Amino acid sequence: MADARVTAVIVASALFMQNLDSAAVVTALPSMARELNEDPARLGVAITSYLVALTVFIPVSGYVADRFGAKRVFLIAIALFGLSSAACGLSNSLGELVAARVMQGMAGAMMVPVGRLLLLSGIRKDEMLTAMTWLTMPAMLGPILGPPLGGILTDLFGWRSVFWINLPVAAFGLVMVAWKITPLPPANPGPPDLRGLALVGGALATLMAGIETVGRGVLPDHWPGVLLLLGAVLGWLALRHCRRAEAPALDLTLLRHPSFRHAALSGSLFRMGAGGVPFLVPMLLQVGFGWGATEAGFVAFATAIGAFAMKPLTRPILRRFGFRTVLMGNGVLAALGVAIGAAFTPAWPIAAMFVVLALGGLFRSLQFTALNTLAFADLPREKLSAGTSFYGTAQQLPPALGVVLATSSLEVSRHMAGHEALLPGDFTAAFLIAGLVVLSATPLFARLPRDAGAEVSGKR
Repeated sequence: MADARVTAVIVASALFMQNLDSAAVVTALPSMARELNEDPARLGVAITSYLVALTVFIPVSGYVADRFGAKRVFLIAIALFGLSSAACGLSNSLGELVAARVMQGMAGAMMVPVGRLLLLSGIRKDEMLTAMTWLTMPAMLGPILGPPLGGILTDLFGWRSVFWINLPVAAFGLVMVAWKITPLPPANPGPPDLRGLALVGGALATLMAGIETVGRGVLPDHWPGVLLLLGAVLGWLALRHCRRAEAPALDLTLLRHPSFRHAALSGSLFRMGAGGVPFLVPMLLQVGFGWGATEAGFVAFATAIGAFAMKPLTRPILRRFGFRTVLMGNGVLAALGVAIGAAFTPAWPIAAMFVVLALGGLFRSLQFTALNTLAFADLPREKLSAGTSFYGTAQQLPPALGVVLATSSLEVSRHMAGHEALLPGDFTAAFLIAGLVVLSATPLFARLPRDAGAEVSGKR
């Protein structure tokens, strides 16, 4: 097997492509709307369709990887993502764009968990922390680099270039995966849980559609509520079925492992609060302070610098303190790093704002890496495939909820203040609420066993 770091970087290149694409597309939406002669609000379906397809197909990724081989599925997913990106760039109508985005979502659903499975299946426990540190970086960098890069590309070359940049990355990924990553032999997972997949997929599809259309005017006012209610009912039926099925679509027995349970469920609160930050910071700088998109994007890039700075520090910190102490103590610092955005005003020196955002990125990077590593630290190898599917699903909903929470906070503040345009003061409540959500995960991490993930962290 290739060196753990090399494997992690190769897998991360595919994940970076996906995360960068998701963030850059948002910046290009107004230009898309003008060229396609559509209302900008309707272009939100280009985001929704991708997220719905992504969440619906993640639960089946583990079964497909076991059945056909993880390396083969990963290669096909990268190729499909590149081809669907080209289809997005060639779209001449909203319908064509949505169809291409659904294909992208299907490919992304296979890339994320199957790529993680390829990495984890070929490394020792003592290599896991280093590998996951390298793998976590795209999750931090994509949302930060995406908006300024999307803006620059759209201004210089048009919105279609946002999708063209995926092609060389996909080509690099295909070559490196084929060359450097050893295939995992296919297994015989038995017949798929079709009923469970239908219930889980239906629940995720309706929940994501409801979340992504709340307050956007894409659907009639009552439809987002109907979708959310239907999603909750289907979700209850899915959980009921998965508890009883012999080989369920989502293996709920994974939650018997404290490390996995807290990383997947307690970590969702952290991901929800932190998920609003990549949305709030550029909005505050552009809408609240009146900055240009490029200027705001480069200041927001401070978060990525903080994330990079944490990379060499993660292993010694976890070795010294262990997962439980780090998740509790750093969780408080990460919450402060989010909430301090409430204090930003146009009078702040840019240098001071840059330093604060970099520190926030540093704390959140450590928390993301710790959670993503802890989830698999104590899982048996035979549970890795089911674990990557489950954890991938658990990672998708919280950031979307975080954006909805942020937009709702802004709208409520604006309504209570009685003005139409967003003002800097409206962002105060949004940052404070996001920080409180991040902080609320800390008491839950206190329930972790003291030796959770000790074999990976080296803390005894």
